[in-house]
Amino acid sequence: MRLRSLLGLAVSALLQAQVIDFESNGLHYKTLTKGAVTVMFAYLPPHVKDYSIVQVSISNGSPVSWTVKPEDFTYRKQEGGEVQASPAVSVVNSLIAKASRHDVIKLVTTYENQLYGNIKMQSTNGYERRREDALAVGMPLRLKAGAAAAAIALVSTKLGSGESTDGAVFFVNNGKAFGPGTMVVHTGGELFEFPTEGEPLGAK
Repeated sequence: MRLRSLLGLAVSALLQAQVIDFESNGLHYKTLTKGAVTVMFAYLPPHVKDYSIVQVSISNGSPVSWTVKPEDFTYRKQEGGEVQASPAVSVVNSLIAKASRHDVIKLVTTYENQLYGNIKMQSTNGYERRREDALAVGMPLRLKAGAAAAAIALVSTKLGSGESTDGAVFFVNNGKAFGPGTMVVHTGGELFEFPTEGEPLGAK
């Protein structure tokens, strides 16, 4: 009985650590659970120049609180080299100062379509709350669009047990889409590794 129990635990651990792929609204998602923490991501269409952008969701099913942030994400290129995700503050400044209104609208629309159309992405403390907070702050109308767009960026967030968050993570790519590699995430006291073929064909 003891051996059977140990085998059962081993099989359960292997199943839990398996990367699962699925499609939603035309995007290809990868999800992985370790230590009761689940990380999910998908590449978003490249609406903002010089950035590779992924939509992420993190759920904390463990009894311990964890802080998650964009810098937890690193892209390890198959050809060599790594790119760490940009801090939220630099992304926000870039979106407001450099991105065209057309690009920002397309990015926000794409993000919202995926968020509200993906039944597996249910956040307790994510984009919707950040958007409400951003628009509630008094500011000139010309800045509200930028504030709404900036709300999609994943920010440093403390997740209690049973809580989850979502956001867009931005990687500087100097105008060149990511090729094959591995998405590496250090969060929840665990190391998550997602082998990936890179951004979809046509991404620039």
